[in-house]
Amino acid sequence: MILLIAIRLVLPYIVLHYANKRLAEMPGYYGHIEDLDLNLYRGAYTLKTMYLNKVDSIDNKQIPFFSSQVIDLSLEWPSLLHGRIVGKLEFETAVMRFTKDKVDPKKLNDDSSSFSHLIKGFMPLRINRFEVTNGKIQYIDPTSKPLVDISMVNTHVLATNLTNVADSTQLLPSTINLTSDVYEGTFTFNMKINLLLKDPTFEFKAELKNTNLVKLNPFLLAYAGIDINKGNFSLYSEVA
Repeated sequence: MILLIAIRLVLPYIVLHYANKRLAEMPGYYGHIEDLDLNLYRGAYTLKTMYLNKVDSIDNKQIPFFSSQVIDLSLEWPSLLHGRIVGKLEFETAVMRFTKDKVDPKKLNDDSSSFSHLIKGFMPLRINRFEVTNGKIQYIDPTSKPLVDISMVNTHVLATNLTNVADSTQLLPSTINLTSDVYEGTFTFNMKINLLLKDPTFEFKAELKNTNLVKLNPFLLAYAGIDINKGNFSLYSEVA
């Protein structure tokens, strides 16, 4: 009994050391986790105050890429009723930051692949539910004049049934919903998809409503040479 208690007390520090070692050794990145809690009774562990920076290969300068105050990785208990063992992933106060030198398609794909590989290393189970609360997506161009620094804030993302755990005959059993604030306007994105097909089938609707163009002036001046004095912008899109 005493041995089990000792193992339980020491285990979080061992896992935290392993996780930080893994983050420090990622090619092209450097990350750190401040603290880690284990919740064995619900099959979960929680990472607290984590960041992941990109490292310049020439001068070793670190550029912020991702951070989150809380990341909870756990077993999704309701899926056990369907005879499946899958996980769920929850982020609180998460920030994803892109810079100009990383937005071409190949490098964006590299970033996404590296991040997905990192998540798989921390979550051995297939992820069936994914949620982000109070998120932020930011784009910065430090070379532009004027400086471009735009973002989507108060972002909430909820993706459910990603591995089609629920016994369903629907063609598109998985859902991904996103809402965000964009400069006094709102952005909503709703998708239904089947990720298990060889060629994923999907449909989505997206709406950007009443964004204040004046607040986007640095972006418009830098890339289009346009100066807006007044006006709002809305965009509606639907694809199947």
